[in-house]
Amino acid sequence: MKDKNFWVLLILLLAGVVLGGFIGSLTEGVPFLSWLGFGDSFGLNTPLVLDLGILVITFGLSIKITIAGIIGMALALLIYRWL
Repeated sequence: MKDKNFWVLLILLLAGVVLGGFIGSLTEGVPFLSWLGFGDSFGLNTPLVLDLGILVITFGLSIKITIAGIIGMALALLIYRWL
């Protein structure tokens, strides 16, 4: 497949991050695999609230990056290059 699509890359990266984060949260209780869940969370600590009278919109963003998520992204990139 010569014409690689941006959306395929985006889907693979998101899947890699989600699966990596899931694996990282599963391995937090296992002593020799707990390093996979090591990471940090960043984003908006308090949500931004926009009150327009009849409509209230709340914006918030929090991202947790773990070692397993980074490994998942790297594997997703390798799979993308293989396709």
